[in-house]
Amino acid sequence: MDLDAALAAAVEPLLADAGAVRVSAAVLDTGSGARAVYGGGAFDTASVVKVDMVAALLLIAQDEGRALTAVERGRAAAMIERSDNASATALLRAIGGPEALDAAYERLGLTGTTAAHAWGLTRTTAADRLTLLRAVFGTESALSEESRAYLRGLMGRVEAGQRWGVSAAGDGWALKNGWMPRTTTGLWDINSMGRVRSGGRTCLVAVLSDGQRTKESGIALVEGVAKAAVSVLGAAR
Repeated sequence: MDLDAALAAAVEPLLADAGAVRVSAAVLDTGSGARAVYGGGAFDTASVVKVDMVAALLLIAQDEGRALTAVERGRAAAMIERSDNASATALLRAIGGPEALDAAYERLGLTGTTAAHAWGLTRTTAADRLTLLRAVFGTESALSEESRAYLRGLMGRVEAGQRWGVSAAGDGWALKNGWMPRTTTGLWDINSMGRVRSGGRTCLVAVLSDGQRTKESGIALVEGVAKAAVSVLGAAR
């Protein structure tokens, strides 16, 4: 079964009335290894890059043989659980700016992601989001088990109003979302990435989009794409 083609067949009807919206998605069944990707090109990360920043911080702490400081833990929790922007800006500055993020990307195997000083404009791909999720939720990673468990825990405690997105595709979720209106167009970037469990399977899912007319319509579309992606892997199994 051509899973990429099956995912395209499931997603494209959802885009029939979406106008200029672009969507890319990637999904992995962690048990079977089945994987599918839809769409290409790079997208703004918006706030999903906050996972990247915490991962970079954890790598730095590992290299220095130390635990995170209380200030670092406070910033990391605020960034992931509440999506606090001021904490993200402060943390990125503290770890060394975009160069530190790019160094983390190289270590974690992300080949299509480029950090930006305005961190929400970091460019990434759905395939790279899946690579990052594997580094956090898998076992083979530059991140230690302690670091992975810490980041998974943060993603499992996202506040109630931000639990949309890939969580629509199952339960047992741990996620991070990103949403950002573009000032030049008034259109929205809406992204979601994380882990869900469905039908006895554990799936890693990432959905990136731009050109969304509203935040609400963007969330609905991203959730529909996430459900389609997990369903495709279920049908393949």
